[in-house]
Amino acid sequence: MPTVPAGVVVLDCAEPEKLAEFYRELLAAEVVDAQANRVELRASDGFRLALRRDTNATAPSWPRPENSLQAHLEFVVDDLDAVERRIVGLGGRPVETKDAAGPLEERGYADPAGHSFTVRCDVPVAPKLG
Repeated sequence: MPTVPAGVVVLDCAEPEKLAEFYRELLAAEVVDAQANRVELRASDGFRLALRRDTNATAPSWPRPENSLQAHLEFVVDDLDAVERRIVGLGGRPVETKDAAGPLEERGYADPAGHSFTVRCDVPVAPKLG
């Protein structure tokens, strides 16, 4: 049976170089490929993220319903407060969200280009509600 090796998550944005710097700093990642319209990063745990230029890119409006969340990144961390300070210091911004069902605390943010992501202390096990 053929297998599909792990790929790379790609986010479209107007300025991939600037957004790559945000995620490079946040994830303590390294640039593994930089081209005119695409920058790819790899974190120490192997996670790969690429930022691709799209001159017509518009960020999702999550948590508002119009042009809602299409996909988001989720990071598991050990100190929500410290990570929040780092995100804001790098140019990210908090996004108003509701807590996930159950005992897990999560916080939502937008990167400098408006892509949504969450940080949490554990991997979620409950289904998405709403």
